[in-house]
Amino acid sequence: MSRLTCFKAYDIRGQLGTELNEDIAYRIARAFAQFLKPKRIVLGGDVRATSPTLKAALANGLRDEGVSVLDLGLTGTEEVYFATFHLGVDGGIEVTASHNPIDYNGFKLVREGARPISADTGLAAIREIAEASSYQLVDGKDPTVAEADRGNYELVDTRADFVKHLMGYIDTTAFDRPLKLVVNAGNGAAGPAVDAIEAAFSAAGLPVTFIKICHEPDGTFPNGIPNPILVENRATTRDAVLEHGADAGIAWDGDFDRCFLFDEQGRFIEGYYIVGLLAEAFLQKENGARIIHDPRLVWNTVEQVESNGGVAVQTKAGHAFIKERMRNEDAIYGGEMSAHHYFRDFAYCDSGMIPWLLIAELMCRKGLPLSALVDERIARFPSSGEINLKVKDAPGVLKAIESQYAGDALSVDHTDGVSIEFANWRFNLRASNTEPVIRLNVESRADQALMEQQTKQLLDAINALS
Repeated sequence: MSRLTCFKAYDIRGQLGTELNEDIAYRIARAFAQFLKPKRIVLGGDVRATSPTLKAALANGLRDEGVSVLDLGLTGTEEVYFATFHLGVDGGIEVTASHNPIDYNGFKLVREGARPISADTGLAAIREIAEASSYQLVDGKDPTVAEADRGNYELVDTRADFVKHLMGYIDTTAFDRPLKLVVNAGNGAAGPAVDAIEAAFSAAGLPVTFIKICHEPDGTFPNGIPNPILVENRATTRDAVLEHGADAGIAWDGDFDRCFLFDEQGRFIEGYYIVGLLAEAFLQKENGARIIHDPRLVWNTVEQVESNGGVAVQTKAGHAFIKERMRNEDAIYGGEMSAHHYFRDFAYCDSGMIPWLLIAELMCRKGLPLSALVDERIARFPSSGEINLKVKDAPGVLKAIESQYAGDALSVDHTDGVSIEFANWRFNLRASNTEPVIRLNVESRADQALMEQQTKQLLDAINALS
């Protein structure tokens, strides 16, 4: 069998037909079972048109290995995480391509306890097994496997338990004033979960109104692929916030493992500043807790953590690194500026639902609009946001930039790429794990002009090397 190009560093995803199909899904499932040797696995899938058939192929492959399958139906990735640890099963698979183009799909795999399976923790081994396998299938099943030896198949609904778990992160008594929220599911998997949360709010008597846009799950994505991190995809949420006079807007990607927030002015709030707010929210509940953050932008997070009695711990960006460090440190929360937020009580997994619930609670508790919660922080630590640059020789560019800037620096750190710090500004430059690009982030201490000036000089220096 030729090499399976759908295997990536952290998950499986590829173009339909050429890189991923039902036959490949079946072989991946059998390889997953042979590697993990599980007894029970949960399966979920997003709204893409091919997700049900790919999920069925996975189920057949697992069952032919004697694994019992619990099918969760239409889910977001975090619902698979939740079901894996909540039901105490041996692992889970979510069928999703998140924010990739419409002709893509893929799988996210976890083992018991919703622990991630990445290239260095099993994904490479699963790939080798799948590439070495070949099956002659009849009706999607291996005819050499006796029916009595196949695993069971069962439809399971864990959404009510999922929502009950989510509600445990907030103090409902803090919601003592009316709150109006625009929620944009992007026609992805978030809609049904939001409906269930809305019902829980109503049952608790909370005065929260949901304005739903692009709400119905639709695998044709009539309003475009849900990817709010792209500037061109933010206008729909912004306009709805302004039109309805909402207190905030929330938008999700296709499998809702990331959420993106807009303030009452319709302004998109960079994920960096949300990390600081969530750290503050948790530290109000558990003083002295440890908070994990990545090295791209750090000053705001560290100040908010330490001023609220917490301990800030830096680690390399990427879900596998964040989750591992959180477990090692028993950290209550971990945040990345890319809008991935991780929670100790959620099996250290990332969630796109817990963050906005906590921010809404914080707004009510402080009696302040979202803009007031972030404006001071943005002014204290203005940042460039992540700038992606295509280069031919990423290691060479990083080495040259470090050589150019390190001499006058207060510190140089290599946790992830290179972070170089001066008295009033700093930057991080790192190579992508998945693309031929480098990613630049710059921040300053209360000096927007300095941040912009240094960003321009860095871009000029990088372009001169490319």
